Amino acid sequence: MQKLKLDDLNRVSIDEFKEQEKLPVIVVLDNVRSMHNIGSIFRTADGFSIAGVYLCGITALPPHREIEKTALGATQSVSWQHFNTTTDAVIALRADGYEIIAIEQAAGSTMLNTYKPAADKKFALIFGNEVNGVADEVMTQIDECIEIPQFGTKHSFNITISAGIVLWDFFAKLRL
Repeated sequence: MQKLKLDDLNRVSIDEFKEQEKLPVIVVLDNVRSMHNIGSIFRTADGFSIAGVYLCGITALPPHREIEKTALGATQSVSWQHFNTTTDAVIALRADGYEIIAIEQAAGSTMLNTYKPAADKKFALIFGNEVNGVADEVMTQIDECIEIPQFGTKHSFNITISAGIVLWDFFAKLRL
């Protein structure tokens, strides 16, 4: 087996990416502190061709070299918007017909492996702050809460790992 070279991957250009059909998912970052996490999520969003990323509250904005260290240019391809608060983003997304979903450990949450996204809907996936998770105020505004099953000793995954797991799951269930 031989690894493929970059030229063998046949990736689309940024302009082609912007024109191609997107997964009907917006990632909402609720006061995410780490610029490396933000950049990694942009890169994952590019990889699954999602509709966009909403940066809320204290979440840093591109362009920034600390975001670009992990985004590797994905801030140029993935559509993004900033909102002063996550509540402002939720209001806008709900008005645009998105189902609002928190990715969080909560009473009554649905395990990711059993969640079935409807093919005819659009989804806003809210990922919370690295320490506090999705804000309590935002949790009162959601339609659904999805939890990633975990079996180890730690209480949670890093936000970038959570985003990768959930975005892959949505991509697989909606596109494959």
